[in-house]
Amino acid sequence: MKIFIPLLVFTFIFCEANAQNPEQQPSGDIPTLQVRTNRIYGKLIDENSGKGIEAASVQLYLADKDSLYGGMLTKSNGNFSFTNISTGHNYKLIISALGYEPVERTIRASSAGKGRFEKDLGNISLHPEIKQLADVTITATRPALEMSIDRKVFNVAKSLTATGGTAVDVMKNIPSVSVDIDGNVELRNSTPQIFVDGRPTILTLDQIPADHIEKVELITNPSAKFDASTSGGIINVVLKKEKRIGLNGIATASVGTPGILSGNLSLNMRQGKLNFFMSGGYNQSGGKAKGRTLRENKSQGVTRDFFNQNSVNTRHRKFNSINFGFDYFVDNRNTISITQRFGGGNSRNDELQHQEYLNSDKVVQYYGDRSEDGRWGFNRNSTRLNYKHTFPQEGRELTADVTYNYGNSSSNSTIFNTYFFPDGTEYKSPATVNNDGSNKNNQMTFETDYVHPIGENAKFETGLRAYFNDYKSYFNVFGFDNGQETKLPLSNNYKYTENVNAVYGTYSQKIGTFSYQAGLRAEYSKFDGLLIDSAFKFGYEYPASIKNIWNALFPSLFLTQKIGEDDEIQVNFSRRIRRPDFWQLNPYIEINDPVNLRQGNPQLEPEFISSFELNYSKNYPSGNFLGVLYWRSNPNDITQYSDTITAAQFEQLQNAAVDPNAILNTWVNANTTNRYGAEFTVQHKIGPNFEITPTFNLQYRTVQAKINNTDLSNKGFNWESRLISNYKIKTEKSALFNNLSFQLIADYESPQVIPQGRRLAEFDVDFAMRKDFLKNNRASVTFGINDVFNTRRWGTIYDTENFYQDAYRRWSVRGFRISFSYKFGKADFSLLHRNNRGGDGGDDD
Repeated sequence: MKIFIPLLVFTFIFCEANAQNPEQQPSGDIPTLQVRTNRIYGKLIDENSGKGIEAASVQLYLADKDSLYGGMLTKSNGNFSFTNISTGHNYKLIISALGYEPVERTIRASSAGKGRFEKDLGNISLHPEIKQLADVTITATRPALEMSIDRKVFNVAKSLTATGGTAVDVMKNIPSVSVDIDGNVELRNSTPQIFVDGRPTILTLDQIPADHIEKVELITNPSAKFDASTSGGIINVVLKKEKRIGLNGIATASVGTPGILSGNLSLNMRQGKLNFFMSGGYNQSGGKAKGRTLRENKSQGVTRDFFNQNSVNTRHRKFNSINFGFDYFVDNRNTISITQRFGGGNSRNDELQHQEYLNSDKVVQYYGDRSEDGRWGFNRNSTRLNYKHTFPQEGRELTADVTYNYGNSSSNSTIFNTYFFPDGTEYKSPATVNNDGSNKNNQMTFETDYVHPIGENAKFETGLRAYFNDYKSYFNVFGFDNGQETKLPLSNNYKYTENVNAVYGTYSQKIGTFSYQAGLRAEYSKFDGLLIDSAFKFGYEYPASIKNIWNALFPSLFLTQKIGEDDEIQVNFSRRIRRPDFWQLNPYIEINDPVNLRQGNPQLEPEFISSFELNYSKNYPSGNFLGVLYWRSNPNDITQYSDTITAAQFEQLQNAAVDPNAILNTWVNANTTNRYGAEFTVQHKIGPNFEITPTFNLQYRTVQAKINNTDLSNKGFNWESRLISNYKIKTEKSALFNNLSFQLIADYESPQVIPQGRRLAEFDVDFAMRKDFLKNNRASVTFGINDVFNTRRWGTIYDTENFYQDAYRRWSVRGFRISFSYKFGKADFSLLHRNNRGGDGGDDD
């Protein structure tokens, strides 16, 4: 029933938009609410693409007098309309547009007499006027970073250091975004919602090739139009999908160290009403990453003993993907798109740990060695159907789509532990733990959006969304001790369903240089989790009853004032929600690290966030500046909490060879967390070929929390700075150095306050250089170094009454990569026939 309702809505909208009387809604421009007046109207479209032609000149003459009756430029969708037509005359229509052959038509209105006259000219196709320009190359490039008052758009083609890499490498290069050791992304020290082409995904960022990405959009404070769960902002990954006429594509191959090998191909073919697109890729990487943990265990503030651990993790990863689909332009009003993605891969991690157990005098009592051999494989697929209908009224449109994400994965690992006295004799018997798991995930998203302009300066938007997530997982853990196999309580067989239904409405208006947007979103969310072996249920429902209706409402307000042509000020507010994810709720204990365990908390509640921003944007001749002051208030903040395991927990886990003083990391709801921040981004050009983009993010964080009579309150200041610099040599004196580009990215994050300690500072530098060559710079070779000084690592310090721990981990290591790319295109390419009218069509790069 839950799935049936969105399907019914989708079907109704599709039928409503298409089931129009041909006499009332022909292929031209009769609006839904018709004005009873004499008129002549139609639409200009490109003969090849079927897309509307903007700013074409349309002139209407009285044919018998050869005098001009009226004229206009077509709108952005190609529409034109002449009203208050006098009957009893014949007319001549003359159309001209830059780059197209002129068109002339005769329109007979004399037979209408004094009756009502309406003439729909339908779609008028213009044929491109092809002229050969000798030795002339016209180029237009987008900047690496496009900044506006509500979002930043990062052009991935400008990211030299990410060439041949993954989306994780792209994120490292974007201002305001930081990436931790496991590839998790933060936006202003908060976790954002990751979208692919504007919709949820089951892909992780390291499963998306960088060469398949066109751009990345950052929205730090989303309006009511977007999911309420985007409390940390939105990072939308937009994949490449060309729409140029003919056949176009780009191929990239990369090789490097450690173990780097990748190849990617993107193709696009546009003919008539069809636009086909396809991309495929393979990516593999490796490397050895080191980690270290130094811990002091205490009892009532007195040192009890010490623990040291050093680890080396050898990683091998292989990912592959293929993405294809088409756009079908049914007519000038309706477009249907279908996209299919298949992806998969596998990885292997071999980790060695050496552990030292010391007494209070730092004398080694015994030591241990732990080895883990882990393998993981996955398949991640996605199907999307999209429908778009544009109305005769400019800017009025209806879109509806269904996205189905589905996939599975499997994993297995063997952990082997040995313990010895300093003299080499056995401290206790070896222990072995075997893990074996698999999961299956299905996600369905239904969404429809409607935009209705009200006059020239106002607009109303509304939409519906339904999201369903069904997840099942089986994970069995067996311990071997003295030849005996025991199924451990760590075995974790579970399933859960998640459902979020939403409706929103926004109204925006421009009054002179002032504009505003007010919106309200309502969401109902439900999460049902089940531990299959124990029949333990957990989850949440918001709102659970009508008296809690405020938990379902999420308003937003944006006020913008332009100051002259180049300055703009905006203040905005939104209320969002952060729902605990499955791993934060699941009571399963993860034991990959015997001294740092992780467990979810099924008692967690969602947190509600109020976000305020004051933005100032200024354009100046050499670049632009964006300054932001922000404040985020998080009552009930989901916060990590760490403590040593109890005697009962150790007894339960002893067959898994965990340390008796292991730290158990879990999550709790703090009383409140406040973040006060300021962010400044400058994009500045120094001469025609050198560009720098420095970003500074300053933040003061306060945490108020008390758990089990333990005060976790903390506060502190942290800051982050990133410098992106690009330089390109343009010279006619040397073919070798001409079109040689350089990119250097340096990033520093200061120590950051967490409830029981702080994160350690991080610093890294990436460098790349690229040489463009061949005609129209079709080909390029890129050499890149990720983490030049091999300093990228993630560390924390915990300082509590029970322990002090200084630890860091690394996942990726310094890498060297060389990549070759080749662009190709043919505007007159045809699968069915060759069309040489007006010349050979030439190349389209």
